[in-house]
Amino acid sequence: MGAKDVLGKEGEQAAVSYLEGCGFRILDRNWRCAEGEIDIVAADRRTFVVCEVKTRSGTRYGTPLDAVGHRKRRRLRRLAALWLSAHGVRFDQIRIDVLGLLCDGAGGFTIEHVRSVG
Repeated sequence: MGAKDVLGKEGEQAAVSYLEGCGFRILDRNWRCAEGEIDIVAADRRTFVVCEVKTRSGTRYGTPLDAVGHRKRRRLRRLAALWLSAHGVRFDQIRIDVLGLLCDGAGGFTIEHVRSVG
């Protein structure tokens, strides 16, 4: 596993810990289907939340949040519907969140959590 993959895994674990600390219930991680992958599937009270996690070591190529454009948000909405269908689950509301993690140089991350991106 390359350094980028390790950073991504560590960032994703930090994101899960952060979300759990905010009261989210983690339902699934790294769910894959023919259409793509969802990093984190969670419940925020009665809201179904698909979380895209972007981890970066620096901002040389833009912020982590810059990496989630319109097409990616549209795909995440489709994936949310597919996950719900595959698991036979219903929620009152569906939300797409993005978590941008930036390595702080001390082995931790700063986390920017943007709710309802699409």
